[in-house]
Parts: sequence; structure tokens; C-alpha cells
Amino acid sequence: MLSKIYSAALMGIDAYLVEVEVSLERALPSMAIVGLPDSAVRESRERVIAAVKNSGFEFPTKRITVNLAPADIRKEGSSYDLPIALGILAAYGKIAEQKLEDHLILGELALDGSVRPIHGALAVAWRFRDDPNLKGILLPAENAREAALAQGPRVYPITSLRQAVDFLNNDTEIEPFHVDIQSLFQEHHNYIVDFSDVKGQEHVKRALEVAAAGGHNIIMIGPPGSGKTMLAKRLPTILPSMTLEEALETTKIHSVAGILPPDKAIIATRPFRSPHHTISDAGLIGGGKYPRPGEVSLAHHGVLFLDELPEFKKNVLEVLRQPMEDSVVTISRASISLTYPANFMLAAAMNPCPCGYYTDPTRQCTCSTQQIQRYLAKISGPLLDRIDIHIEVPAVRYKDLASRTSGETSAQIRERVERAREVQRERFREFPHLFCNADMQPKDIRKFCKIDAESQELLKTAINRLGFSARAYDRILKVARTIADLEGSTHIQAPHISEAIQYRTLDRNLWAG
Repeated sequence: MLSKIYSAALMGIDAYLVEVEVSLERALPSMAIVGLPDSAVRESRERVIAAVKNSGFEFPTKRITVNLAPADIRKEGSSYDLPIALGILAAYGKIAEQKLEDHLILGELALDGSVRPIHGALAVAWRFRDDPNLKGILLPAENAREAALAQGPRVYPITSLRQAVDFLNNDTEIEPFHVDIQSLFQEHHNYIVDFSDVKGQEHVKRALEVAAAGGHNIIMIGPPGSGKTMLAKRLPTILPSMTLEEALETTKIHSVAGILPPDKAIIATRPFRSPHHTISDAGLIGGGKYPRPGEVSLAHHGVLFLDELPEFKKNVLEVLRQPMEDSVVTISRASISLTYPANFMLAAAMNPCPCGYYTDPTRQCTCSTQQIQRYLAKISGPLLDRIDIHIEVPAVRYKDLASRTSGETSAQIRERVERAREVQRERFREFPHLFCNADMQPKDIRKFCKIDAESQELLKTAINRLGFSARAYDRILKVARTIADLEGSTHIQAPHISEAIQYRTLDRNLWAG
């Protein structure tokens, strides 16, 4: 007696077809699962036996062999419980085979036969959305809304093993789950924080606006309590609104990682990830024996915020360099190599010294010169090379704290940012590798950042008198291009260069260049 159930497995953020073959033979009762199953899959044996019995079915007293094909690819997770149980019942003659041939089945079983949610439902539905041979997907009810976003095969929400059996035997009907993507997208398209909450710090708000408009990485340096974290948390609110395509791609990553909130089927706002400084390089970049997405991928299309930057281990910070450059991260292991998207904006915050008051005019710094230099040396030059804007965040003045007036809202700032991004999309229309000004390489800067004699003289003075290095030259031009875009100027002018230079003045005091 043989049956075949179609299921799916994840590889990175993509899915592939898995055939669950079940064979029953007259022999001493036993159950073996083959096809490179991991521990969670092997343990499904006990869950399946209990679920089948507690659902009111007789469990066959035969030798049961379950094969997960293709057998040369590792199978992970608990999503095979439901297809294995149904395969056993089908091989035992309890389920008609008619619907088994054109339906995909996934789900974890509880011991009482109820079905629990799984990871990566959207990725699976997305992979098979154009498959003409697939009529529907049976998966846990908690994952139905998420899977329906793919607008592919019909999604049937399943709550128990008994319900799945009755559906496959045509003893009961299950209404396919439908979702209005646009309504759902708009429902979750709101932020709970706003820039109008921030008192004072107008020059920092301006720097963040420039960073958002050009996709520039930014580092904020200032004493404790000056509002660096508060400002960073509001950076996603002024980035261009997510498109539906971006939202679905981000949701896929969060679904695969298993961190999609149960009450939110789609990530409609820019993600903001803020890992603690004790994070490992694998936690930040992704990894593990079977690689999972790290924080850089979970921040895809959003902001990765690193608070207390020098407190991160140096090897952890260094692994950021490649994804910041390529917008993807490739994780290689002996058995597999996976590539995850990692197109994020880096926002970092730090104190200027261990005590935090080196640049504060109202508090005395207690750190020695050697302590300050050791503290700053934790951040390498190559990493700083990839951060275009360095801005000082001073302590907030009392009159700003006591003020009852509110500043600009995030919506007002975002409107200007979106206009600047539209200019950049038009400029880079014939350059598919460029999405915003921050992506420009030296050859692109020479093409798109031409400046007049007055601006050249201003840059020459900055480099010669302020001690800027050559590596700061390109960054100043990229930021100046963004400032010009915000102002609606076709050409970079001297005031744009002057403002861009201001975002590098901390280099002279803290870093050499």
C-alpha cells in the first residue's frame, strides 16, 4: 500500500516541492522516516501517532516507511507532520486519492490532532502561485491570511487532522481564504511614532532627512540622553512609503524567520531592527548550521540601528561591510550556500568617549586621550567609509524641552524625501544597479555630480584646511547631490557643498579623515 502527498520545504527565502511518499508493509509494527530529515522531522513520528489516534482513527499496525523526496536535500521543521499523517491514512485506505494529486499540504500537528502554524507560508504560496497543476494549498488556519497574499492557488485553512481528512474525502467543504491585499496593506501602513514627538535637534532632523532622501548611512555622535535612539526610531517614518512589492518581499523574510506577528499578515511599514551589542556575527549577518536570515536581512527595505556602536565586537561590525556594499549576504556552509537580500540603511549611534561627555560643553569629560582613542579605534576605517553622514547630537536645551510647539510631522518630511527619490529614479532610469544617490560608485559620481568652480574651491579648502582625506571627497559629493535633489536643483551649487561638508566636520575632531 503506497500513497504520495505533495508538500514543500524552504531553502533560504525560496521554497521547493517535496514529495512525501508513504509505504505500508505487513511486518512488525515500526515507522521510519528517510530523506535527510532533521531532528524536528524525525520527532514527528511520535506527534503523528498520537494525533492520528486522538483524532479517532486507527493507526495501522504495519511497517511504515516515509520518504521525503528529493532525498539528497536536508528537510527541516515540523511542517511535515500533517502530510505524513495524511499519507499514512491514505496508504491505509482512509482517504481518497483524488485530491491528493493536486493539493499541497503543510502543517504541524499537536498531540490532540489540532494543527499548529508553521514558518514560511508566504514563501511556499509565492513559489507555487503560477503552478497550473496545483488547485489548492492546505495549511494551518493561522497561516491562511499570510499565504493568501501570494494570490496564487486557493488557500484552505485547516484547524485539525480530522477536518483535513473530511475535506479530502469530500465529506465537508472548506471555504477558500481570500484577502484584499490593498485594504490589508493600508490597514497596517501606519507608524506608531512620529518626528513631531522630538523636541529641538533641528539640525539632526535635517541630517536624517538628507540621509533618507539619498539612502545614505548615518552615524550620530553625542552624550547620553541627547535623543539619538529616539531620532533613529523615527527614521523609518520619513523613508519613502513601502511599495506592495517591497512589503511582500520583506514579509517573506520575516515569515521564513518565524517572527511575523500573528496579528499582522503583511509588513507594510519599513522594518526597524535594533540588535543588542552582545549579538554574534551569525546573529547579525545570518548563519547557523542551516543558515537562517540575520538582522541585516530582517532589516531589508528598512533601517538597521546599531546603538552604542563601539560596544559591538569588532568582528561583528566587520561582517557588515560586504552586505552594505552589495545589498545581499551570502552564507556558505559545507552542505549549502544561501543568499539573502540585505538592502538596508545603517543608522548608528555612539558616545564620543567612554564616559560620553567629550564633546559636551556643560559636562566635564573624565576620559584620558588614550581611552578616547582606544574607544574610537573599535570602529574601523573601512566601516566608516560606508557611512556618508556623521552628525553631532548635542544635549537638548531646556527651552526646547519646555516648548509646547511641535515640529514637522513625519508625513511632511516624507513628502520631500519622496520627491527627491523620484528625481533619483528618473536620473538612474538607465542604470539598473543604481537606486539612490548612496549607490553611486566613483565613475557614477564623476558623471552625475559635476560641480562649478566655486564649489571646487570650497571643496579644496575643506580638504586642505579642515584635514579631510581623499576618501571624504566622494562622500561629500554624494551627499551634496542629495541636498540638491531636496532643493529641486538640477546642478550642485556651493550651498549644497557647504552643507555636505558640515556633515563631515566631526571627522576632524574624532577620526583622522
